[in-house]
Amino acid sequence: MLKFLKGVVAGSGAGVKDLPYNVGEPYSSAWGSWTHSRGTSKAIHPSLSLSLSFSVCLYSAPDDGSAVSVFSLSGSNANDGHLAAGRNGVKRLRTVRHPNILSFLHSTEAETFDGSSAKVTIYIVTEPVMPLKEKVKELGLEGTQRDEYYAWGLHRIAKAVSFLNNDCKLVHGNVCLESVVVTQTLDWKLHAFDVLSEYDGNNEAVTGPMLQYEWLIGSQYKPMELAKSDWAAIRKSPPWAIDSWGLGKSFSGPLFARLSATLEFYAFSQVKFIKACGKLCVEKDTFFRKLPNLAEQLPRQIVLKKLLPLLASALEFGSAAAPALTALLKLGAWLSADEFSIKVVPTIVKLFASNDRAIRVSLLQHIDQYGEALSAQTIDEQVYPHVATGFTDTSAFLREMTLKSMLVLAPKLSQRTLSGSLLKYLSKLQIDDEPAIRTNTTILLGNIASLLNEGTRKRVLLNAFAGRALRDQFSPARGAGLVALCATSSYYEATEVATKILPVVVVLTLDPDSDVRSKAFQTVDQFLQMMRQYHEKVCIILDIDSCCVPEIVTGYSWGHVGSEIVIILSNTLFYQLSSGDTTEPTSIGISSITGNASLIGLLCSSTLGFEAVAGLPECRSVYHLCFGVQMVAALCCSEDLDAFGQVVEALFGVWPSAFLIEYGLGTFFNCHGPMCSSVEEAKEMASPLDTNKAKGMASPLDQLT
Repeated sequence: MLKFLKGVVAGSGAGVKDLPYNVGEPYSSAWGSWTHSRGTSKAIHPSLSLSLSFSVCLYSAPDDGSAVSVFSLSGSNANDGHLAAGRNGVKRLRTVRHPNILSFLHSTEAETFDGSSAKVTIYIVTEPVMPLKEKVKELGLEGTQRDEYYAWGLHRIAKAVSFLNNDCKLVHGNVCLESVVVTQTLDWKLHAFDVLSEYDGNNEAVTGPMLQYEWLIGSQYKPMELAKSDWAAIRKSPPWAIDSWGLGKSFSGPLFARLSATLEFYAFSQVKFIKACGKLCVEKDTFFRKLPNLAEQLPRQIVLKKLLPLLASALEFGSAAAPALTALLKLGAWLSADEFSIKVVPTIVKLFASNDRAIRVSLLQHIDQYGEALSAQTIDEQVYPHVATGFTDTSAFLREMTLKSMLVLAPKLSQRTLSGSLLKYLSKLQIDDEPAIRTNTTILLGNIASLLNEGTRKRVLLNAFAGRALRDQFSPARGAGLVALCATSSYYEATEVATKILPVVVVLTLDPDSDVRSKAFQTVDQFLQMMRQYHEKVCIILDIDSCCVPEIVTGYSWGHVGSEIVIILSNTLFYQLSSGDTTEPTSIGISSITGNASLIGLLCSSTLGFEAVAGLPECRSVYHLCFGVQMVAALCCSEDLDAFGQVVEALFGVWPSAFLIEYGLGTFFNCHGPMCSSVEEAKEMASPLDTNKAKGMASPLDQLT
């Protein structure tokens, strides 16, 4: 029973197979008889829960394969002196917590049998670390960067020793190079607590592991008193006497030549980041502004693995001001794109929720440095809602910075956010009290016009540019409106150019500001050139044949230029099919297409097709009459029955009335007498579809009168 309880206290009872960690390759060096190996966590099987209950673990082992370090120590029997000292080290490491002391995760003790002999092994699992010697060799630092890294590490170990000696009244007794390990963030940490002992100089009867296991300590790390076993002198000495000797000897020998320069470097507080930790806010701001230049002198790996995470944490928890954000972004620029997204972007996203106006301004000023790293979903859901509050801020500078940030953010916003939120804010900013904000709003609208859908562009652009910007009292705002009109010229129809744009722009050719006048002339020239091109296209089509629009159509008042083009195209198609010329004119921007079916397909699929006048009730009947009649008649002439069926089906999809064909053909061929022989044939083919007539419905022709 006593042996069982002893095993529980010592953390025994589970074998290595039950260890919730995988043990990997060992490092080439470790302290004393310990073996230091790489490791990873693994899942705990339910069947192992009983045996693992006798292990010592601070939390359940994760099953994500995260990295750990595994230290193992073996002995021939349970009474081996190495094992006894190792158990002391496990107990002390588990109970002593400090940022510069190795973090304990788990421990267990396993007993294995090899024939008649037993072997006991102690396992300690800690955060992932690497022996100091191997890490220094891997880094390969030289010159000033090497000295600064040593100074940083010495400072960390000195703090750990001070904590043990002064705060805990403990003596490590084994401070040496082998008792120092390095974390993934390049921090130095102290471990190897096998001889760690309590110190009480007033009690001569006190004995501890340091007295019992002093033979484990290397002779070069023993002060004279310890080497002579002069315990009376040791008790009279301060608690830090032994450890200070070991700390000094750790960096003698091959490193002695560098030690004096390194200590001098540190003694005069040239490690400015450490010195700045206790400064006032104003002094910290100054320090953070200088930090990017100071970081150039530090090892790049130290900056990225240690300094950068510290900056990110300081910003997240509010202990650093806006200048620290600038430093974070400059140091983060040294990372790869993937690392930047992992280490810097999460901090930036959290900062957008900050109420500190200086932080918000700094985020907006540097948005071009990190905007590309933000995903569209992150911007739309997490960033924009906070940024949008700047549109209505009382500070004009913040409103302007918010406006400028949209050049980076807008391309990643959803259509719902663009039309439902952003455009509403921009509409208000176009009448802002600050003329510069009004000007930049117009410029932004011109830049994001391509991101808007067609309906939104028609509703917003002309009103914003011709309606507001060109009438602004601030001359740069008028100039911005002219530039924006030119940049978005492809989105306006000919009627809009002729009736809404040119009349307003021409007035600005008399503007008092010479720059506005120059831009006005350029704008007039550009839009007049557009109208000339439009005129030439229409003339080319009209000159193809003397075949004109039917009288019933030509006498109708059209309200949409697109409808005229549809009629022209339908006349052109009829001409080509009836005359045998199936070559589409190339001068209007459409490649040559041969064959009746191809021409019909071109006309039916054109943007000037069935939906061209869907929103114009006053043109609907005339459009369908002219378009449908001419297509059907032309197909009758060509004897292409398959194409005829397709067109009839399409016509009934828009206007389900056989009268469109029956009466339309008659009206059309009254205007084009030579084709009378085909009318009867067309009527005969259309008669089975005359369902409206059978129901007594009115003809579309009756609706025109």
